[in-house]
Amino acid sequence: MKVIICGAGQVGFGIAERLAAEQNDVSVIDTSPELIRAVRDTLDVRGFVGHGAHPDVLASAGASEADMIIAVTLFDEVNMVACQVAHSLFNVPTKIARIRSQSYLQSHYMDLFSRDHLPIDVIISPEVEVGEMVMRRIALPGATDVVSFADDKVSMVAIECLEECPVINTPLAQLTELFPDLPSTVVGVSREGKLFIPHSGDQLIAGDLAYVVTTKDQVRRTLGLFGHEEREATRIVIAGGGNIGLYVSRAMEKKQSRTKVKVIENTRERAVALADKLRRTVVLHGSALDQKLLLEADIQHADLMVALTNDDQVNILSSVIAKRLGCRSNLVLINNPTYHDFAKTLGIDAHVNPRSVTISKVLQHVRRGRIRAVHNIQRGAAEVIEAEALETSPLVGPPLSEVEFPDGMRIGAVYRDGAVIKPSGSLKIKPKDRVVIFALESAVRQVEQMFRVSLEFF
Repeated sequence: MKVIICGAGQVGFGIAERLAAEQNDVSVIDTSPELIRAVRDTLDVRGFVGHGAHPDVLASAGASEADMIIAVTLFDEVNMVACQVAHSLFNVPTKIARIRSQSYLQSHYMDLFSRDHLPIDVIISPEVEVGEMVMRRIALPGATDVVSFADDKVSMVAIECLEECPVINTPLAQLTELFPDLPSTVVGVSREGKLFIPHSGDQLIAGDLAYVVTTKDQVRRTLGLFGHEEREATRIVIAGGGNIGLYVSRAMEKKQSRTKVKVIENTRERAVALADKLRRTVVLHGSALDQKLLLEADIQHADLMVALTNDDQVNILSSVIAKRLGCRSNLVLINNPTYHDFAKTLGIDAHVNPRSVTISKVLQHVRRGRIRAVHNIQRGAAEVIEAEALETSPLVGPPLSEVEFPDGMRIGAVYRDGAVIKPSGSLKIKPKDRVVIFALESAVRQVEQMFRVSLEFF
């Protein structure tokens, strides 16, 4: 596939890195010579210095032969115009744009992005995507990652196995026998930096990070089985009143829960604007690194500190200070992937990676076959994929025990006619079933092939 990426920042670089690793023909455009130099020196892609919406620059990048354009510059308007030019002059089939301003995304204006106006096929709003992920993490404090699939009926949760975890040192097959009514499947395990697909005879050990697929209504029970029964936060302090902080605050107010939320915003004008937009949320003006202000926010009695500023270092330091002052736990927004590896040692309980969220959304549309959703795991080491089974798929027909699966993949759940089915050797996949699969990087291409329309079908 030939792909043009406009924007070589963290998100653009991450998308280019992922697509180049899969042998796609990738061109990256950015106005910064330094960023393009870094792309050329690091990745097997072509780099072009220029404006991503200019026709001559797009032409040089090969827009006339491109299958897709992904516009993820810092400016919504540049992203929109780049897609318009790619459509009008070069007839690029698939156009994806990152649009951050919520003004463009109001439901009564969505006709703006129709084919007759601004022809954008996929709109990515990082603030909304990240905000939703933060809300899921707040609702399930025992999980280190939570993603929904199959019309929100299936969840994939990442669960840390602690020393007191009741299910460690027990074969996975035995767990199935002990809890036959629990529709949960351990599809992946991360152990000492290595990610692998477990077999029925494997055991979880303390320190493992288990990836479990289950039904939405059984997530809490599953977390409890793993020894995670942390109560949901009722007193929350949010550092950062930007788009994500505002989204989360509004969502908490809409829940009509008894949760008390306080927001700390460093810019006075923004703090005043937040106070006007929020009804039950207390807004404080100042730095989240100011211990006096944190104490004024009653951080010592808070259940959760959620750091959502644009500065990774502020997010990390303010969360560490919050815990030192008595806050029970923290959830931190971290953009720079180099911070992820040692965040835990600093006292960070959980973190959200906006870049990973955006890349996952893009991959959903890059993947061939009937792929409905994709979630990126550990910087591309694996993916959780929701795919629709076609009549020609090798999965359809025989019992799963007779299907030759590629190494590095495991089925977590099957969604059929509004019901979730736990996979078993006797289960037969039917056409239009939606299958949730955990696949290591080495198996992603083979998973794609299993859900593509065969030429013999026509």
